[in-house]
Amino acid sequence: MRLLEAIIDANHRALTGDERAGLHPAEFADSLPIIALTCIDPRLNPLMPEVLGIPESQFIWLRNAGNIITGPLSSMMRSLALACAVKSGREIVIIGHTDCLVCKMSMVDLLERLKTLGVHRTRLPENLTEYFGLFTSERQNVLTAVEFVRGSPLIGPRIPVHGLLVNTESGRLEWLVDGYRALETASSTHASVSLEPGASSLDALKQMLPFHLGEMKFPEAKIGELAAKAEGIIGRVEHVATRAEHLAGRAGEFAEKVGHLADKATDWLNEVQVHARKGEQPLTKPPALKPQPPKAQPDKPISVPPPPPLQLPPRPPRGGKPSVTSGPVDK
Repeated sequence: MRLLEAIIDANHRALTGDERAGLHPAEFADSLPIIALTCIDPRLNPLMPEVLGIPESQFIWLRNAGNIITGPLSSMMRSLALACAVKSGREIVIIGHTDCLVCKMSMVDLLERLKTLGVHRTRLPENLTEYFGLFTSERQNVLTAVEFVRGSPLIGPRIPVHGLLVNTESGRLEWLVDGYRALETASSTHASVSLEPGASSLDALKQMLPFHLGEMKFPEAKIGELAAKAEGIIGRVEHVATRAEHLAGRAGEFAEKVGHLADKATDWLNEVQVHARKGEQPLTKPPALKPQPPKAQPDKPISVPPPPPLQLPPRPPRGGKPSVTSGPVDK
């Protein structure tokens, strides 16, 4: 039985009331000290490292808010690497816990709380989700952290990386990621593609290639045909661009005319305001353009027709009555 297997077994037996349950650290001296990354929640203070059954002298305890790792080269990865290199840590375990407050915190709530502390959004990084590493599942957060640690170039390939979840009320440990099994799987995968003694490099290359060169299919179209099609497409694009440029020029002319009319309307409105201040009758419509006077023509003599002759009736004889005759008088 290996270290983490013995820890989980002793933990579960103790919760069932087995008084003989416990861990004997001396039996696992080759696997100690162990490095643990946990949250900063104060409820973990009385649980660690007693819940693991490891003495404090063999327990390297790293903590941050939410036991979050944001990348394979993050600052927390630097601490884990130094713990392995300087403190001779033999195994790494990421321990999440139930009822995590960081898990319940939304980005909106976080920004509001930071604002009350005088930290405004403009002073924070652009990608807040990536920077703070907020999560919505304690289990998924542990799995993500284990993947970052296992894939980090700062951690040796022979160091097991485990993932646990502890119940803050009962102290029960749930084994989410078995670091031993992950190492065995990685070792078997590496051995399946390793070069055996006496095997040629070509045979090893065939093992690594996921396909056969003879099965690859290439396009049947000729390069010249593809080039001709590409030239045709380019020509059509240039034609469309030319038309678009022409339309843009006409639109510019139209906009200039509209601007000229707007200037005239502005002058008329100013004139209306001036008349209104003087108490004059405001114009009811814009002043019309004054017609150009006709060109001067040379003077010509005016011919006036003569008046018709004036005809008067015959004067009657004196002392008698006028007589009307219709024809000659017989003597």
